[in-house]
Amino acid sequence: QVQLVESGGGLVQPGGSLRLSCAASGSRFSTPAMGWYRQAPGKQRELVASITRSGSANYADSVKGRFTISRDNAKNAVYLQMNSLKPEDTAVYYCNVVPPPRNNWGQGTQVTVSS
Repeated sequence: QVQLVESGGGLVQPGGSLRLSCAASGSRFSTPAMGWYRQAPGKQRELVASITRSGSANYADSVKGRFTISRDNAKNAVYLQMNSLKPEDTAVYYCNVVPPPRNNWGQGTQVTVSS
């Protein structure tokens, strides 16, 4: 089974930036699409960005214009550049295939935006 490992989160001030990375091990990605999801306390997990195998990206309205998703298929890696961060972006961020399976999630990486 593919293991998904997210990294790059941390504590930043509003307006700051972070770059999240997702590495997969055990198998090459074969799905045509990957995504970044986030889950804030008390809220359901939501898809914030997705990218097809060929590189076409889509974003949730809440992050459009601020976040950029990218991928390196040869490295089985997905990235999320997060700029102009807002407190509302505070959440645990996960990467996974789109659509996601029920029971195959990594530990995620915590992003906290606070002054």
